[in-house]
Amino acid sequence: MKSGLINVLKPPGMTSHDVVAFVRRLYGIKRVGHAGTLDPAAAGVLPVFIGNATRLVEYLADADKSYRAELTFGFETDTGDDTGQIINSHPYTRPNLRQIEEVLASFIGVSEQIPPMYSAIKIGGKKLYELARAGQVVERKPRKIVIDDLSLVTESETGIVFDVTCSKGTYIRTLCADIGHRLNCLAVMSFLVRTRVGSFCLEQSLTLEEIAANKEQAVQNADNVLTHIPAIFLSEQESQALKNGRSICCVKSGADLLKIYDYQKNFIGIGREICQSEDHATLTPVKILSPDR
Repeated sequence: MKSGLINVLKPPGMTSHDVVAFVRRLYGIKRVGHAGTLDPAAAGVLPVFIGNATRLVEYLADADKSYRAELTFGFETDTGDDTGQIINSHPYTRPNLRQIEEVLASFIGVSEQIPPMYSAIKIGGKKLYELARAGQVVERKPRKIVIDDLSLVTESETGIVFDVTCSKGTYIRTLCADIGHRLNCLAVMSFLVRTRVGSFCLEQSLTLEEIAANKEQAVQNADNVLTHIPAIFLSEQESQALKNGRSICCVKSGADLLKIYDYQKNFIGIGREICQSEDHATLTPVKILSPDR
């Protein structure tokens, strides 16, 4: 069984679960997961993990993400995008370029966002979109988000296109509605493509057809998801100790987490460094990947 990850270019019209099911069938592997759900209508980067690499999903799920989005003025829907039912419409005065740029800049930084009803967040054991489909609207608590960059790509009579880099948990549909509100316009998201998740970019993503045609070459090494974590290379004895769940002594690096490689330079997992003195530390196993079979 092969283990690793695939930088999938999710097409519009498929759910993220549909992509996972496609990969399961293609590789004949049950253990498949993804980092960061994309709405069915959206396209873009969807990192998919297979085999033992699924244990590393959490290290990419929290990574920041980048999107290109289209916002359309003049109406709002129950879902926040143009796939939903129109619940309100109103004539608007087209904002000028200066107004648009000032409003976009005002969103950069730390703020709070109320999640949309059509989302997978659970309240009382039920997903919000399940409640929404049943005609229920419940109170949602604001969540902290961070927007690192938000810039205008182009504008038109009917809307704008913008690029945004943001933290995990940011809903671009809600962002579009909030931008419209500050511009005194109703607004919905009418197009979305995710251009980056952590270090995985749209330019290197593969279509489902490309993956099917090059199954082996499409799978990247599992440790590619951990580019932000420093590495440590161990002896055979040290590697075996960590594989058996024991801690070892090591030279202090100053890092919290370390990527662990054995004496043959094979990636074996993640460890936590606990400082013991000015020069030395204890390396404790956090997540050790068992060998592929």
